[in-house]
Amino acid sequence: MNLVGMCSGSGKEVHQRDDQQSYGEDPLVGAVGAVCEVSGLTRLLPRPVQTLLSFLLPGHGRLRSRIDEVLDLPLIQQQAENGALDIGRLSQFIVGMMGSLCAPCRDEDISRLKEITDIVPLLKAIFSVLDLMKVDMANFALSSIRPHLMQQSVEYERNKFQEFLEKQPNALDYTEKWLEETVKCLKESEAAGCSAASSDSHLPLNVHNQAYLRLLRWDHASDPFPETVLMDQVRFQEMQQEADQLVLLSSVLLIVYTTTGEAISGLPGLMETLKNTVSVMIADMHAPSFSLQEALATLGEKLCVELSQSLSRHGFSPFSADRSSALKGQISATVQPDNTVRKLMESRLQSYLLASLESSQHKTPPPLPGGLAPVSRELKELAVRFSRLVTFNKLVFSPFYQKILQKMVTSGESPET
Repeated sequence: MNLVGMCSGSGKEVHQRDDQQSYGEDPLVGAVGAVCEVSGLTRLLPRPVQTLLSFLLPGHGRLRSRIDEVLDLPLIQQQAENGALDIGRLSQFIVGMMGSLCAPCRDEDISRLKEITDIVPLLKAIFSVLDLMKVDMANFALSSIRPHLMQQSVEYERNKFQEFLEKQPNALDYTEKWLEETVKCLKESEAAGCSAASSDSHLPLNVHNQAYLRLLRWDHASDPFPETVLMDQVRFQEMQQEADQLVLLSSVLLIVYTTTGEAISGLPGLMETLKNTVSVMIADMHAPSFSLQEALATLGEKLCVELSQSLSRHGFSPFSADRSSALKGQISATVQPDNTVRKLMESRLQSYLLASLESSQHKTPPPLPGGLAPVSRELKELAVRFSRLVTFNKLVFSPFYQKILQKMVTSGESPET
């Protein structure tokens, strides 16, 4: 039975060491190189023995007895002094026990250990893999207690907000306005026959998801942020800016490929090159001193040069002046938020993020809308962070949201539940 259920993971978990890390600074591992006599092994054995024992659970009595029996340090010391110590047998026992206790991701490391025949390299490799197994154990422990920590954090924040609400009865005014306007937007979409609106669009879960999505289009300069998400306003604002960049990036790339035609569709590496060029040019688009119009004009020039060079290298006709002019004009036009292509890509990105919220409980990512393939990695990462933030906020404040929606229902301002 594998004791450790997972390997090293996210940045919040303990970071594992690189397999190639030097252990020269570790006095115990450094001593391996000095094992010219059998007695050197006896100085190193306590470390792997203690590490293996630390991996055992209370129910692993048989394994503990087996380790104590084979790796009996006083007996090993006596055998070493009498020249009767079988180093190979001890090493193979340690490797076999490591294989029984390691996480599945360490199976390849254990297999490599079994292929090493020289004792000094084997001992070095054993210490290295044992350190990785320690990290796996720490990450497993963190993953085991995370749900408990999450529940405690949710209850703590909810209770603190309830205390604040009792002192400030109007502390949910902006939250109420936020939800009321969300319901109003859903009503207007439904009345306009918008295909995105469904018959159950006013159910509480859908209202919540749409409300969170509106936070990625928020006017932070003029509209007060809802109280229940105020502590995370900076995070939502950063995600909003990231979403804006992805919309503009995907819009420019879509214009390039639709304008240029099939000639560049199969050119290796061209998409990544163009993507990097656009990303660099619009990286600071939210800075106060940034001129998007100038950046897009410069971008149009650079893309035309790169396209012409790429077409020439692959034997296609060079980019004509008319096509270059048309491409530059369409790229410059995306400076307007209501640009057709930009609005289309924004709608598709918003739809993907909404679908991510709706599918988060099922752990199945939604399909990627057309035109967003070049930014799929960045978009998926954004969707994961957005979903996590929203999920935690729902856990904390859902009782307050439910009361607000129920109040809207009884007053006739909200549609059916």
